[in-house]
Amino acid sequence: MSESMPPDTTRAAALLELLERHPRVLLTGPPGSGKSTLARSAAAALAERGQVCRCLAADPGLPGFGPPGAVCLGHWDERLGEWQLEAIEALATLDSARFRLPLTDAVRRMVARLDATPLVIDAPGVERGIGGAELLPALVGAGRVSAVVRLAPAQERDPYPHERAALGLATLNLPAHPQARHPGKQLRRQWRTDAWDAYLDSAEMRELELSALTFVGAPPPGGAPHAWPGRQIGLLDAGGATLAMGEVLALVGDRLSVRTPPLTGTPRTLVIRDARRSAEGQLGTARPHPRSSTASGEAPALSYTPQESATGPRPTLRLDGLRATLVNGVFGDPLLHLRLRHRKRSLLFDLGDPGRLPARLAHQISDVFISHAHVDHIGGFLWLLRSRIGDYSACRVYGPPGLAAHLDGFLRGILWDRVEQKAPRFEVFELHGERLAHYRLVAGQPMQVLSPCEVDGDVIHAEPGFRVRAATLDHGTPVLAFAYEPATQLKVRKERLNAHGWAPGPWLGELKQRAQEGGDAGEITLPDGSRQPVAGLAEQLLFAQPGQRLVYATDFGDTPENRKRLCALAHGAEVLFCEASFREDQAEQARRTGHLTARACGEIAAAAGVGQLVPFHFSRRHVADVSELYAEIRRHFPRLSATPGSEPDTEELD
Repeated sequence: MSESMPPDTTRAAALLELLERHPRVLLTGPPGSGKSTLARSAAAALAERGQVCRCLAADPGLPGFGPPGAVCLGHWDERLGEWQLEAIEALATLDSARFRLPLTDAVRRMVARLDATPLVIDAPGVERGIGGAELLPALVGAGRVSAVVRLAPAQERDPYPHERAALGLATLNLPAHPQARHPGKQLRRQWRTDAWDAYLDSAEMRELELSALTFVGAPPPGGAPHAWPGRQIGLLDAGGATLAMGEVLALVGDRLSVRTPPLTGTPRTLVIRDARRSAEGQLGTARPHPRSSTASGEAPALSYTPQESATGPRPTLRLDGLRATLVNGVFGDPLLHLRLRHRKRSLLFDLGDPGRLPARLAHQISDVFISHAHVDHIGGFLWLLRSRIGDYSACRVYGPPGLAAHLDGFLRGILWDRVEQKAPRFEVFELHGERLAHYRLVAGQPMQVLSPCEVDGDVIHAEPGFRVRAATLDHGTPVLAFAYEPATQLKVRKERLNAHGWAPGPWLGELKQRAQEGGDAGEITLPDGSRQPVAGLAEQLLFAQPGQRLVYATDFGDTPENRKRLCALAHGAEVLFCEASFREDQAEQARRTGHLTARACGEIAAAAGVGQLVPFHFSRRHVADVSELYAEIRRHFPRLSATPGSEPDTEELD
């Protein structure tokens, strides 16, 4: 039986009314639909009536309260206005679908010892495939619930209508709050890591003898000690109750060093599956580890893919309208690629070794921002030069004083007798205080000096979709740090798109670009072949929100003036790419070479109040111990971005 959908403003009231008749309710719905918020609202309302409400947070990837990697039970504390943790069941995984049987068993054990107090079970947002189809009835049975709520956007189809019908329970469909949004992988990962760090705030180090413990789950081989550090574990007593969760520091022989909160009993069983803190400090899912060990039983402290073996991790982030990739990883030559999605256009920050970039990409590069002319930052110009022989528009290049002469030197060192009208061409801008010197470079011709441009508010480049600001830092030579600042972003109202039955595609990118640039005249061709006016479509389908700023800074000394200038440029940015070449105990080396320590990098990110930090340009001497650099940074700024591998170029609805 299905109860009618109430208006948005009565969601909490509808849940309260359901709890009066069904004291155990399962909240389901896709990620970001507001299940945890609804549970809090209902619990707070019950508390005002003098009733106790409990919640079972059953999403180990990001529970509404308590440590990630566990099923968490709590009651609402009216005085504090938050959930108070009562008990946890350690899972040591963030994957609700893959490990749905341990998850269901944990819920069953937790519910078995509860009284008749109203209970809301906050289910994982798994609504795809066989995992979600099996998890729904399993949680209903384990939680002994008699009513199910589905919270989702009004236009989003229920993927499991038959499974819900087969349950034979009271069901309530509620619309998600209009502002409810999936936070995205990056932000969800950061929230999860913050929750894990908070749980370990009172942790202490201890050593465990593996021979005295029973293992459950999917532990890595004992002969691969490098696969253990960072692993999340659960410590159980003789009766199987969770004493605490913890994090592995090292495995040496039969002794396991861990960090855990204070224990109230003696651990007898170790739960370990696939949750692991990365070298960058983020809690995520570990890659499966082969069961066989190396011949010697030893391996490097970090395990990289073949592509990462020389460069370290290659961070890739998705922000509104772009994808940012640190092409050569955290150890290689600096080269940040900003792919402007839906526009077949790219920006580069620095031009280190470009060997991993396809030649065709050079044709789509419109602007290059060079921090300074040291070879690891400018050596890739020859690749760009060769790739742009043909009928291409001029590429703009921005940098510090002297840049044009350096680039002209590249051109003058090559014989250009056969390119004729296909000579590569560049417009070069050098920042001199509040003035941009302007030069034109055409292969085979003398450099032209053009009229300079005035700089307004540190803005060195501006167009309808974004602008770039710069700050001059000191590296013994002038170095530029850059801030990419998008204009207000236009987003698609997916529910209206679905209501019209229009498939997403490149036409949406064209619509957003034309609306962003103020070109709302003319028409757009829709997927069905019909055409509609740009202005009308934009009004129907698009809404605006602030853009996410990105800052890139590398090769500068740790001086008060450098810190002041960079913090002003990066203040409140969504992400900061910042060098961190040395450890704090190598501060003298950092000072002598004009670079930052990991500590200074973290302190600058904290002072600037950025959303997340991507440290890079590590000295290669730290290839074997890069985790020490990340640990030093995290002591001063914990929100380090994860570093997944590069992603293919795709045009998708954003």
